[in-house]
Amino acid sequence: MKLTSKGRYAVMALMDLAKFNSRNPVSLRDISLRQGISLDFLEQIFSKLKRNEIVQSIRGTQGGYILNKQPNEIKLANIFHAVDETVKTVQCKKESKKGCNGKATKCITHNLWDELETHINNFFENKSLEDLLTSNKENRIQ
Repeated sequence: MKLTSKGRYAVMALMDLAKFNSRNPVSLRDISLRQGISLDFLEQIFSKLKRNEIVQSIRGTQGGYILNKQPNEIKLANIFHAVDETVKTVQCKKESKKGCNGKATKCITHNLWDELETHINNFFENKSLEDLLTSNKENRIQ
């Protein structure tokens, strides 16, 4: 299983935005500096997040981005979908007649990896930005 930088950075940037978004828009430059993510890469990511209505942009000298929904309404699965990130643990397509290795049958561990993929995707469907913010606060207290 591989999660690309695009997916990881999208979650990091949105956590930063949720943390610092107290009614004022947050600039991508500020997120870039705090999180160590390239500004150009953030612009690409936020373009997709905006298109998928996860964030909205505010123009002007005090402009930037704000969340389009409350953090508890933004699931990690929505973020991954917005930036075209997919979590796959098997090479083959589930609906394919061909097997995992281009053979007529699926590999002997196919069902294991398929079940893992289901668990991972369910985890991301149930985990919100709010959960991450809360978890992050709890970890810092200890």
